[in-house]
Amino acid sequence: MKLIDIGANLTDPVFRGVYRGKRAHSDDLGSILERARGAGIVGMMVTGGSLEESERSIQLCRQNEHLFATVGCHPTRSGEVNKYSGGADGYFAGLRRLIDDNRDKVVAVGECGLDYDRLNFASKEVQLEQFVRHFALAEATGLPLFLHDRNTGGDFARLIKENRHRFTGGVVHSFTGSMAEARELLGLGLHIGINGCSLKTEENLAAAKSIPLDRLMIESDCPYCEIRPTHASHRLLPAAGESLWQLPESRKKERWSSECMVKSRNEPCSTRQVLQVLAKLHGMSEEDLASQIYSNTLRVFFSNVRHGL
Repeated sequence: MKLIDIGANLTDPVFRGVYRGKRAHSDDLGSILERARGAGIVGMMVTGGSLEESERSIQLCRQNEHLFATVGCHPTRSGEVNKYSGGADGYFAGLRRLIDDNRDKVVAVGECGLDYDRLNFASKEVQLEQFVRHFALAEATGLPLFLHDRNTGGDFARLIKENRHRFTGGVVHSFTGSMAEARELLGLGLHIGINGCSLKTEENLAAAKSIPLDRLMIESDCPYCEIRPTHASHRLLPAAGESLWQLPESRKKERWSSECMVKSRNEPCSTRQVLQVLAKLHGMSEEDLASQIYSNTLRVFFSNVRHGL
């Protein structure tokens, strides 16, 4: 079985044992990557949410042949673009240089898009302005888009329609919308990424099941978006003994062990749980669904990148 986690925020300090600026335990990123391999995850896309974070993502990816980066500016970070010393032009020139200098490691432009649930971080006007700039970056580099869409009242779909000719393809990750919203995105030629937050309610499960298998991708979006006992999807997880793989034991960070996950700190290995839920929804084996999703991911993000995945 081969899986690719399309959304892993591995530059977050919690993966080095630091929480809110304070060290709680040793750096355990190596153990986290080992657990991911044990879950069948052969590759990960490390999310770049700003110029500085994209730089750190690439640095991390240079240390592991199974890691690849996205380069862009998350909508909630878009307020920093015009404040950059070189202005917006300088900021996006910096993103372009990162891509051009690391074509063997950068597989997508993003994370970019719109998020109207968190306008306290960046206004609607600023988000719209900086999202549009990513289409030019995708057009210039030929890279697909790694997209964010949250409660945008049609603005996201409108901008995708207006600029669809400028990029090859892409995925709307961490999808939590309705079946109608999924149909709209699919009609724009996009893929949809599912994680634990995509599977909270029965309505979420119905929307996830409606996505054609050849448009489906999966992710952890770690350290966020784990499947919790309160989620509708939790009942679809296999019981002990029903699957060859179970999520590793987790402990509070105060009782940290390199052999265990940390409670409430999601990891890439949980992508396997997302697969288990989706396989149950579709009434098919994990292996067959994994093969389809793996093929989708390679086709969109890795067709022009040398890789050993």
